[in-house]
Amino acid sequence: MRLIEPLWRPALLLAAFFAGWWFAAEREYLPNYLLPTPGQVWTTMTEDWSFLMRNTYVTLYETVIGFVLAALLGLGTAVLIVYSRTLEKAVYPIVLFAQVIPKIAIAPLLVAWFGVGLTPKIVLAVLIAFFPVVISGVAGLRSTDPELLDLSATMGAGPWRTFRKIRFPNSLPHLMSGLKVAVTLAVVGAVVGEFVGAKEGLGYVLLVANGNLDAALLFADLFLMSLIGIVLFVVVEVAEALLIPWHASRRGGVPLATS
Repeated sequence: MRLIEPLWRPALLLAAFFAGWWFAAEREYLPNYLLPTPGQVWTTMTEDWSFLMRNTYVTLYETVIGFVLAALLGLGTAVLIVYSRTLEKAVYPIVLFAQVIPKIAIAPLLVAWFGVGLTPKIVLAVLIAFFPVVISGVAGLRSTDPELLDLSATMGAGPWRTFRKIRFPNSLPHLMSGLKVAVTLAVVGAVVGEFVGAKEGLGYVLLVANGNLDAALLFADLFLMSLIGIVLFVVVEVAEALLIPWHASRRGGVPLATS
């Protein structure tokens, strides 16, 4: 019952969505080459399973590598910003400037620099996922109670021990929220990179399906993209539950929104 309780509402909503989709497709309110039926999408997925899985693995690999690099670089940048006022004034504006640049605009430049291999897709995933990690890391590291820091200094703890025992554990609620945003954005970055120049990956499959007006393949591709994001989000969610079971958001019965 504890497992079923949080799942039945989204399952019911998804069932209603698929029922509406099936009804609209069967009545052909839109032609089937624009809106295929769920059965047609399922048939395409089963017939082209090996092709789709091969390209799904490519996008998943780009996403995971990009996310891991973004998490490491973002956390390192957040630590530098928090511990150095000079670096904060120097680095923070550059990070903000890099974020506001549309990533789709620099994707062709990355392809020109690194070719059509995996590298530009990974770099783009890093660039898109980097900012949420930095912002959440800075917010988390600065949220530590100053009295705890004073007590730590009074007891003779050095900066590294204070960071390891106090600052970093207290920053985890903020940081994990940023990582959950970043992991979904990493999927977007990998797919956008595949749009611009690629010979494989789900973004490439999407372009092929669009060019051939193969709506069933397009819908199957979109489903697999969404599945990658959901699975990676759940992985981060599980990591959060293991790392900060003590936090209020992880306790059973604590509402996450006001009524």
